Amino acid sequence: MVSRPAPASAALPPMSGEDAPPGFDAFGRAVLEDVRDAVFLQDADGALRWANPAANTLTGGAEPRLHPVAETSGHVEVAGNRRPARVRALPGGWHAWTVPAEDVPQRHVGDFLAEAGPRLAAARGRHGTARVIAELASSALAETVFVLLPTTRGRWEWWSCERPSAHGHGRIRRVPAQVAPVLAATFAATGKPQSAPVPEPEVATLPPVVADRFAGHAEVAVVSLGPNSGSGVTGALLLGRKADPEFGAEQGRAVVEFARAAGTALANAQRYARQEEATRGLETTLRPVDPPELDGARFETWYEPAAGVLAVGGDFFDVLAHDDGSAFLVLGDICGKGAEAAALTGRVRHALTALAMVERDGRTLLRLLNELLIAGGSSRFATLVLGTARPSDGGVGLTLASGGHPAPLIVRRGGVVEEVTVPGTLVGISPQARFAEAEVRLERGDVGLLYTDGITEARNRHDPTELFGDDRLRAVLATAAGQPAREVVRRLRQAVRDWLGSSAHDDIAVLAIECSD
Repeated sequence: MVSRPAPASAALPPMSGEDAPPGFDAFGRAVLEDVRDAVFLQDADGALRWANPAANTLTGGAEPRLHPVAETSGHVEVAGNRRPARVRALPGGWHAWTVPAEDVPQRHVGDFLAEAGPRLAAARGRHGTARVIAELASSALAETVFVLLPTTRGRWEWWSCERPSAHGHGRIRRVPAQVAPVLAATFAATGKPQSAPVPEPEVATLPPVVADRFAGHAEVAVVSLGPNSGSGVTGALLLGRKADPEFGAEQGRAVVEFARAAGTALANAQRYARQEEATRGLETTLRPVDPPELDGARFETWYEPAAGVLAVGGDFFDVLAHDDGSAFLVLGDICGKGAEAAALTGRVRHALTALAMVERDGRTLLRLLNELLIAGGSSRFATLVLGTARPSDGGVGLTLASGGHPAPLIVRRGGVVEEVTVPGTLVGISPQARFAEAEVRLERGDVGLLYTDGITEARNRHDPTELFGDDRLRAVLATAAGQPAREVVRRLRQAVRDWLGSSAHDDIAVLAIECSD
């Protein structure tokens, strides 16, 4: 589409006959002469041929110039002032340019930012946040949007969105600063984001997957997305606009304020990603591992921490095999729950793992651990039961020591549930703590059970004041007498879950030892 200035005369003459566009009759002229919008008709050669009274009033005798922006939009310039216009193709290569009588009420920047805020806050992860940024920007700031974030090996990762909602994602090589100085300056910028136009030659230096998408745009601009508040996040937002800015004179403020909010969202996404990575690493370190195989004995476990940020808690167990065919056993409960309890759990487990390599006596282990906790200055304490499982002569001998922990139970094959009495004080409270030790033997079909108070203190889903309790625990175990350890633990888990329903619970840990010979 080409444009030519109007003739020098103030008012364009009416058209008739062959001078008019196809189908432009007296009726059409009469209708256009009465509308409030200014209408200009441009012929196939780009010359301005006719204007209705509203258009002549708009020009006021000045020479109008038509500037196309896209196939359906442009500007009518009069005496240096531009008015946005809609452009409609007519038969025979003609075009009608319509300037609204009144400016269409523009969208408010505050409304756009208020709508964008919750979506940015709800976005998760680097990928999800960048995608949302591109989508929001394309809905109001530009027809084509690219989010560029630095990544490894000299590349940018990009996310794009084009109206109505065509999304894209990939990686491209970074363009050297000497050929793309505006982009380089944007990535290096600090402080408040600033929008800058990107010259067409610089856009052309970008890889085709980006540059080709900005072909035919009236303006391409770039604005920084960071760094933000020392987060170290850097990035840029490329905005390609074909039509008039949606926010008019406020467009610049809209871009800058949105870029600031988007940069904050990216910084938060990166911070949360680091926290999640650290959390996963902590969970991997602290979460109990499956017990090893042991000739003559089988182990079954149930580990279910209380709901929280970490998938670990204050309850724990460990089974460490010795070279002589025996195994070190420990099950404990650190006072409290959550991250602080989980951290102390890690210290206790690591300390016991090291001590068990040089010491087999359970009472000595508890005494040394008690001294370590007191010397460490922690205000938390622990209850533990630990000892040795030693298969021999078709059975398994258990030597157990306790530090204030619920008494171990033995589910005999014949249906009797026995308690192993092992007195002992809490670990980490007093330097004068005393610990005892007891021995018990498992015969074939017997199951020993070590558990934490998350079982007995589980609260009824209907009446939170009613606890699962010791009697109910023994009754469930009695129904599983003679069954393998796996079945004993399965029945106990089912009974406790039925008791709890969907209500919250404390950390739960169970270690069952079965004589399998």
